[in-house]
Amino acid sequence: MVVKLEDVNLRREGRLILENVNWQIDKQDHWVLFGLNGSGKTAILNLLNAYYFPTKGKVTVLGMEFGKTYLSEKLRKQIGFVSASLQEKFYPSDTAFEVVLSGAFASIGLYEKPTEEMRTKAVNLMDQLGTTNYVDRRYETLSQGERQRVLIARALMADPKLLILDEPTNGLDFIAREFLLESIGKIAKSSTAPTIIYVTHHVEEILPVFNKTLLLKEGQVFAAGKTIEMISNEKLTQFFGLPVQVNWENNRPFVSRLQMQV
Repeated sequence: MVVKLEDVNLRREGRLILENVNWQIDKQDHWVLFGLNGSGKTAILNLLNAYYFPTKGKVTVLGMEFGKTYLSEKLRKQIGFVSASLQEKFYPSDTAFEVVLSGAFASIGLYEKPTEEMRTKAVNLMDQLGTTNYVDRRYETLSQGERQRVLIARALMADPKLLILDEPTNGLDFIAREFLLESIGKIAKSSTAPTIIYVTHHVEEILPVFNKTLLLKEGQVFAAGKTIEMISNEKLTQFFGLPVQVNWENNRPFVSRLQMQV
């Protein structure tokens, strides 16, 4: 078991953000966390990374139960977290290679001397993610898609047990998005892959490797289970509150709104 949330409530500044959230992630599964803007996805991610603690309920991540031990630093070293907010924290003058290497130390910036083993690993990860062409370029000169690839390579440097990708395709054009999704699919299929949580509000980004999906709506779990059952005409029509149709092409779903009969 990688993650277990039991009857979790989260209240911030007097407002209930999450209510009665139950979610269990087992090691062999890769999950999509799907919800519209404002549904509470970011709040759940902050819980999993121990930035927030539940107002009520029980949170266990990677065998560590919140409130029973000092776990923030220990836990975060075992989680690879990629988000848009992380992009803004790196020094513009750092090269792509330096940003990837910093993942070995869980630091923003490279302050320690990496070993040859670390350098070799960073090169291999950058090659796997198709970033070797700009290994020596400054981070600030990279495109949005290039930065995301670098950050995923960085997240994998420490061999995390859990990899969280928070809307990684935001701001990408179609081609850059598809290349990034292809890289993520390859990572998920690897025999050494960490458990992956892919966060999105775009149905078409759900790859075949994500066998489970949690639908989050207004801070509550609307439904959770096998992706093929969650991403269906009936389920998404109920979820969105309007009639939709899901078409599957190459094992990926595409959703469209059905016109109301007048």
